[in-house]
Amino acid sequence: MKIQGYWLASGILGVTAASLDKVAESGADAVVTKSIGLNPRKGHPGPVLTTSHGGLINAVGLTNPGIDAFKEEMELLRNKKVPVVLSIFGNTVEEVSEVARKGVQLKPAAIELNLSCPHAEIGQVAHSPDLTHKYVSAVKDAVECQVFAKLTPNASDIIAVGKAAEEAGADAIVAINTLRGMKIDIYQMRPVLGHKVGGLSGPPIFPVAVRCVYDLSQVLTIPIIGVGGVSTWEDAIEMHLAGASAIQIGTALIEGLEVFSRIKEGVANYLKEMKITNLSEIVGAAWRITT
Repeated sequence: MKIQGYWLASGILGVTAASLDKVAESGADAVVTKSIGLNPRKGHPGPVLTTSHGGLINAVGLTNPGIDAFKEEMELLRNKKVPVVLSIFGNTVEEVSEVARKGVQLKPAAIELNLSCPHAEIGQVAHSPDLTHKYVSAVKDAVECQVFAKLTPNASDIIAVGKAAEEAGADAIVAINTLRGMKIDIYQMRPVLGHKVGGLSGPPIFPVAVRCVYDLSQVLTIPIIGVGGVSTWEDAIEMHLAGASAIQIGTALIEGLEVFSRIKEGVANYLKEMKITNLSEIVGAAWRITT
């Protein structure tokens, strides 16, 4: 599939075919499912979601029905016009390989490999270039479709991790997953979330996402799929200028599904105003112009 346009990010309305279809009809150029594992998973105890400083903090805990049960939902989406990217995870290299083998039989347009959920066991994978290489290599060996590696901003060296994913054969990098965060109830004097720590998403993490995309795009040759706090067309342009070929949108859907059409219209108007004929001309322009 082409790495371009504006996609639904994983974890948002991605569990059922009905919700994914609704997002597709609203103007998304591709949809990414919720991360699916080998077996059903209940996730963390509630509360699993709270607001904070203009964003959301979630500690859902990778709740999902398992790859076998998800087959029915993927079959319902098979004839849809937009590409469906299957997000997967596994607690070991062997497990993620099995999920990938089962997942590719569902004929997704591509597989997004979640290496970086900050409130689950797999959150440590994308902190390590070595582990990242092993996971990406294993999935690439198991499937023939494109594989996108989703990285964490919580890593001490995201550049090294990105390079490891590229060397292992990743077809694109998804940057970034959520930031580790928490919220404390000042009256109950304890963490709001049942898991205590969760992943912060939405506008507060946008500058971090832009920085990660900017840094990664200068050293990698594979495309970058930018994600993290994009909610306006101005955000989208900034993310493209940093180096993102495609952009995923998640938390902004809280304002309504029309966010996709609104962003696409704004980007089109910007390109026209700036007399730019093709969006690809501005991808990475922020660092190409200054170096």
